[in-house]
Amino acid sequence: MTLQPREADIPKIPGALRFYVVMSFITGTFLLLLVAEMIMRYGFGYDLEIAGPFGFLHLTPHEQVTAINGSTGVLIIHGWLYVVYLIASFRLWAFMRWSFLTLLILASGGIIPALSFVLEGIYAKRVRAFLAG
Repeated sequence: MTLQPREADIPKIPGALRFYVVMSFITGTFLLLLVAEMIMRYGFGYDLEIAGPFGFLHLTPHEQVTAINGSTGVLIIHGWLYVVYLIASFRLWAFMRWSFLTLLILASGGIIPALSFVLEGIYAKRVRAFLAG
């Protein structure tokens, strides 16, 4: 037996959906930046240095970064954005009363590159179809 959203929660669903869609795109974008940063750091040994002696943005060998380490910044920002993405996913999941497996699938969108874009398309379409019906 699948659960349907509660009548009182239906007006809250469009806002939860917008929050989820926005966070999916932002978190997915930062996850792709994080993957690029990891490839540059561990594949080639470079970090993104911000406002250093070589200009505003510069790829600097990992051990020689003297200014703001943009690579670490991307890592930290993605971590916090993922927390907000989890909140957005949980909120939509709770209002729609989906299964726990669906919550786990939504949560995986912030840790598997490009999956948040795919999941956003699938689940936003389901929610919009529910709201239209």
